[in-house]
Amino acid sequence: MNFQLDLIEDKIEFYEAYDLKTLEKNIQIQIENNKAILLSVHHVSHQMSLDENGRKHYSAVVHFKAKR
Repeated sequence: MNFQLDLIEDKIEFYEAYDLKTLEKNIQIQIENNKAILLSVHHVSHQMSLDENGRKHYSAVVHFKAKR
């Protein structure tokens, strides 16, 4: 039996929440998890929009890259 281990070079994750504090908390948890597999944050993009009821909806995309 052969095992092949491939290093994750890039990983993109998407997040959404109805308040900024929850969004930040979820992103921070994943940053810590991804450190364990040697990924660090390369770029963050975020956006706020309003839903049909006028509530704020926050979303973010985080690009993780392998540490070199």
